[in-house]
Amino acid sequence: MQCLQDQEALIPQPRGALPKGCAAAAAATTIGCIAFLSPEGLFGWVAMVILILTLGPLLHGLCLLAEEMLYHSNTRYRGRGLLSRVLPACGLGGKTLLAAGLAGLLLYLAGQPLPHKGQCWKLLSLASVLYALFKSLGVLGPAEVEVSDICEGRKMNVAHGLAWSFYLGYLRLVLPRLEDSITAFCATHQSCSPFWSRGSRRLLILIPINANISHKLENEDSNIRFYDNLPNNEIDRAGVRGRVYKHSVYIVLDEHGKGHECTVEYATPLLTLYNMSQESGAGFGEPERRQQVLLFYRTLQDILEHSLECRNRYKLILLNDELQEDPHFLSKAILRHLQQQEKEEFCLTPPPHQEMGHPFECTPTAPPRANPINHSEPMSREPTLMLSLDKPQPLKGPVENTDNYQ
Repeated sequence: MQCLQDQEALIPQPRGALPKGCAAAAAATTIGCIAFLSPEGLFGWVAMVILILTLGPLLHGLCLLAEEMLYHSNTRYRGRGLLSRVLPACGLGGKTLLAAGLAGLLLYLAGQPLPHKGQCWKLLSLASVLYALFKSLGVLGPAEVEVSDICEGRKMNVAHGLAWSFYLGYLRLVLPRLEDSITAFCATHQSCSPFWSRGSRRLLILIPINANISHKLENEDSNIRFYDNLPNNEIDRAGVRGRVYKHSVYIVLDEHGKGHECTVEYATPLLTLYNMSQESGAGFGEPERRQQVLLFYRTLQDILEHSLECRNRYKLILLNDELQEDPHFLSKAILRHLQQQEKEEFCLTPPPHQEMGHPFECTPTAPPRANPINHSEPMSREPTLMLSLDKPQPLKGPVENTDNYQ
């Protein structure tokens, strides 16, 4: 089982702007070297290269536009929004058109860098059509990293949809009611611990990286025992009157045999990821499943951290149970998180301080003092709020206390 401090090493972080910085540095270095070695015709060469790089995507966008306008304008765009939707969808955006226009203007002003006039236009036309051909054949298709970056940036992954569905359709409904359910459960079960720690009053959500979920926790670990279910929460949902939501209470035994009650369950959307990886038609292999599980964990964590309804009512436990032979790794992981949450608790109000009189107060040899000194009181303490029961008095009026001499 991975330690708590090592969990962050498993979660993929959002991709940054390092490729842009590397590309900008390489372009600046190359242009600087060319300008130093042969500055003649530099602007013409730069303009022609920019035209080659922009005319190719524009020509490929026109090919895509023909398909969209002939067969998909009504079904995908409802016959409207040509300029606002279809053109940007085909890659004919304003940035590409602006770059091509500025490059053409720069080439016209700087002059053609090639000795013969027709060579420049032949190079531009050949580069554009060959780019469109190779792009359509998939030779110049986006890399897997680029596709992943686009899907993560636009929240288009399967994990993003499952995380939002799990939050909006389940966690946001049940977590605000969890505290009341545990209180009602403790009132009706005399055998359970009369005082649950603050950590055990949270819903522990297990997220195994391999997405292989057992429907009964006791089958995974013999130190985990099912105790009972919390009172049902009935919520009217999507036309179903009194839809039932429930949580299960488990007793987790530590190494000394002491039981710890807690509400724990797996994240049910992981069943969807696991079943998708078992279906050949889903096109979802084991590496993709692992990546989606980690993205699910990161997305759900970000969602819950910004949710006021769910704050301090949950705990996500990432289980790296690959290549683990410990039969009690699950119970140890749960106990480790419970102990960590109990250590993070702190008392908002200090315990009542027992006042002690002066040791020499009211003795036959020493008369009582008006204000005895309490030596047991610490030199400094937490500030307290003092309220006065006296009625508010009116503000004192101005008093003339100066003398004017002629």
